[in-house]
Amino acid sequence: MDSSKLKKAKVSAKGWVVIPATLRRRYRLQPGTVVEFQEEGEKLVLVSSKGDPVEELFGKLAGPVSLTAALLEDRATELNREEAALRLG
Repeated sequence: MDSSKLKKAKVSAKGWVVIPATLRRRYRLQPGTVVEFQEEGEKLVLVSSKGDPVEELFGKLAGPVSLTAALLEDRATELNREEAALRLG
């Protein structure tokens, strides 16, 4: 890496390091993103972890109404129609 592009951060007493905002944006590191530390020779490399794909997709397909609520409403409507048909028949 070009030394003019190196970003620096200080390690706190608790071992915390703040990743510069420009790098967080470039690598899409959001709060809660899991990162991994890898040793490569004399270097410590920070790598964004892929995480659990099921957990990452949780809620992505959710619509404005839950599928369960929609099915229960549909079943109640169907039941009312059936009861009305039995009363008329």
